[in-house]
Amino acid sequence: MTHPTADAIGTSTTAPRSGWRWAPYWVLAFVALWPAPGIAEGVLVLGALAAIFKLLATRFRGGTELLSGPAWALTSALFFAYWLPQLLSAFDAVDARHAFYKAATALRYLPFLWLVAAAVADRHGRRITFGGLAIIAGAWTLDALLQALSGTSPLFWGLDALKQLIEHRPMCSAEEVAAVDRLSGILGPCNLKLGIVLASLSPFVLYVAGRRFGSVGWIVAAALVGVVILLGGARASWITYALVLLFSGWRLLGWKKLAGVFVFGGALLLVLALTVPQVRDRVERTAQALTADETGLDSALSGRGRIWGAALCMAREHPVNGVGARSFREAFPACDPEPEQIPAWGSGPAFHAHQIVLEILSETGLIGLLLWLSGAALAWRAWRFADDGARDRARPAMLALAVTVFPFNTHLAFYSTFWGGLTLLLAALFAGSLLARAEPPPGEVPAAQ
Repeated sequence: MTHPTADAIGTSTTAPRSGWRWAPYWVLAFVALWPAPGIAEGVLVLGALAAIFKLLATRFRGGTELLSGPAWALTSALFFAYWLPQLLSAFDAVDARHAFYKAATALRYLPFLWLVAAAVADRHGRRITFGGLAIIAGAWTLDALLQALSGTSPLFWGLDALKQLIEHRPMCSAEEVAAVDRLSGILGPCNLKLGIVLASLSPFVLYVAGRRFGSVGWIVAAALVGVVILLGGARASWITYALVLLFSGWRLLGWKKLAGVFVFGGALLLVLALTVPQVRDRVERTAQALTADETGLDSALSGRGRIWGAALCMAREHPVNGVGARSFREAFPACDPEPEQIPAWGSGPAFHAHQIVLEILSETGLIGLLLWLSGAALAWRAWRFADDGARDRARPAMLALAVTVFPFNTHLAFYSTFWGGLTLLLAALFAGSLLARAEPPPGEVPAAQ
């Protein structure tokens, strides 16, 4: 006789998954602690260690109560499509010893991704995880709106006060605080990623708002998150969020109402451009791209044209396995197309390619690009052959992952600890929810066999 699986939400006719009820909360703790990177990394490592002892032991006994076989396989395949390019690029890295060390320590992500996939492997876990991500992103949105009105982020103020109490030093230096040119929110003036992070997490906010409050809830949530993303100042996040609105809204609102949403968004951007100097500066800088002057185009792109030229040089010089993951800054001086000119970003080399395809090509070469494409093909194949129910339950995670890696945009560094961890987290949420264990419909008690 088989053991009964977890029943529908709100039903307690079966025994819970022993030892794994905490998996969704572990995932949420990791995300909620992103403003404190060191603590978040500790949560990840501890979760990875717990997963090694729990998930592997269960798997080797032949059980699939925690994670289905296909979900186990897809989660692992997506990780190796990310990690193998990093490993293979280490052979030609500028600092090969350090590159191999980074590749070895990156293995910690794999068991943690199994934990993430297991957290959304049943209906109850998905409700907690997706709902929790929506609550976290919603709280960060409201906090940022308070900062826009008062000049202070209450959540960051609390974190900063706690750090000064414990370590007797602030989260950010006085110079970083003085140089801030956009809404920073809970992440603070020394970590200006609020807009791009919220854009990647916004599918969960809109999904929950739409499910609970219908089209009105979706529109209100979209407007609040959109204001913060615009004030966050990262133009890449504007593109990311526009994609989220497009693919999330048309199913709920239809094309006519969605067109109205974009008209309202355009009007909001115009108002902010007229009233907020930082937004106006970015709109004016973007408008420079319409000029035929190459210098004007590079200025509009904040120097990214020069960075992309250097990335193409690295890809030509090291076509097989690149210059090494996270070795872009060391290789940049030799490939800088304008070494005598002061760069638009200030002094020093560029740290990464700011574009996913160029980052993969320059840092991991053609081998890396082929491995990444193979991972994308596996994810697409799993989505294509999934049934409608599986697609519906995985849609928020799928959309979040797709817009995060959207190739026609600028990006943070995918082989950095923060952005790489976020991307892999979304990949595991996608795999775990799409290929979740078979469950009875809500309210139906599974029959004993």
